[in-house]
Amino acid sequence: MPILIFISLFTLLDFVVLFSIGSQIGLLTTLLLVLGTGFAGLHLIRKEGVSTFARARQRMQAGEIPSSELLTGAALIFGGALLMAPGFLSDALGLACLIPSARQLMFKALTWLGLKKVAGQQQGPSASSARPNEYQNRQSSQQDGPIEGDFISRDEPPRRR
Repeated sequence: MPILIFISLFTLLDFVVLFSIGSQIGLLTTLLLVLGTGFAGLHLIRKEGVSTFARARQRMQAGEIPSSELLTGAALIFGGALLMAPGFLSDALGLACLIPSARQLMFKALTWLGLKKVAGQQQGPSASSARPNEYQNRQSSQQDGPIEGDFISRDEPPRRR
């Protein structure tokens, strides 16, 4: 729910800034800027999506996990989508996604926020950790080794022992 409120407020503020600047620079100039950034964003999504996918495939073929390529590709595609949106604030955020040093700062901030959220969840007692039941005890004891059991096929008749 908070993300929905944030997106709504950002969109509203983006349109207010667009109309304010548009009234100062004129309708034609505003339309040309919005269309220009939209086409630049579309081109960026097409170009970077293909090249990032190719780099990720090369790393996967080399036996590596392409995490940095996937994050970079996602940021570039997100930046391109923001450039396609009409508005100057979304264009500024989209351009920030294109600059490598700004992308690294965004990754660090998101990582920090994610770690802070995870740490907050682990510190507080939850209802499931306050009263562990038999399933949780069984599950935690089986994480160290293989799971043993019998397999029963529904297609075969039951065997006699």
